[in-house]
Amino acid sequence: MKNYLLLLSLALLMPGSPATAQQRLLDIQGHRGCRGLMPENTIPAMRRALDLGVTTLEMDLAISQDKQVLLSHDPAMNADFVVRPDGQPITKDEQKTLRLYAMPYAEIRRYDVGSRGNAKFPRQQKLAAYKPLLAEVIDSAEAYARRKQRPAPFYNIETKSTPVGDGINHPAPEEFVQLLLAVVKAKGIQDRVTVQSFDPRTLQVVHRLQPAMRTALLVENLDGVEKNLARLGFTPSIYSPAYKLVTEDVVQACHQKQMLVIPWTVNAVADARQLLLQQVDGLITDYPDLIRASALP
Repeated sequence: MKNYLLLLSLALLMPGSPATAQQRLLDIQGHRGCRGLMPENTIPAMRRALDLGVTTLEMDLAISQDKQVLLSHDPAMNADFVVRPDGQPITKDEQKTLRLYAMPYAEIRRYDVGSRGNAKFPRQQKLAAYKPLLAEVIDSAEAYARRKQRPAPFYNIETKSTPVGDGINHPAPEEFVQLLLAVVKAKGIQDRVTVQSFDPRTLQVVHRLQPAMRTALLVENLDGVEKNLARLGFTPSIYSPAYKLVTEDVVQACHQKQMLVIPWTVNAVADARQLLLQQVDGLITDYPDLIRASALP
């Protein structure tokens, strides 16, 4: 908890007295674990991210037909890297029929999401992997951190939901959040969890049910801080824009509202260094090794 309290203190700095990069403790988040290096949203990706010294494990959630909470960025099996139980890659046409919310988890688990690798990430290691349950990921990360004598990780958990996907790709926001919170509560990690989303509705449910839990608003539009917060209806703990949307004015506006600024997805050293100069509070990256080794002071 000490690390996060130090991070939170950054948002409370008086305007005009910014901390230097050396004085600040930055929240380095492994995007989907460390997608650039290991199969995304898998247990091996989370363990590798911990080995690389990330502060926070970032991940995406989906819900199966039998209401199991699992890690997946996509609402269906992705033809770019998923292999069927019979060992054959799924096709683009086939992936449309493989919606996770229409499949029991036992069936989802049979699909291999790592052996083919991902052509978009040539450094990604190829190894057999599956879409794990959130509960498994937490148990694994906690045990791995203890075994390696590393600090207990924080978790940045994204609800992958949209209004048009309700009842088709995922449950409605209330049920989605209830399922997520049940796992978090059962694992006793409430004080190390941030729930993030592009969908204000799920964040609103979290804020109503667990007002002390940290929330992060993901942003990829040009509407600006004020309009995005008005749409959300409350001030979240973190404002998380696409990195190209970050300016000094955006950072200052967020800090004045006691919000941290943690942009996504930062994979180039030059971009990371520029963002640090703009006083962001963390970086979400597919390559924690590159960012930590080359961009941090």
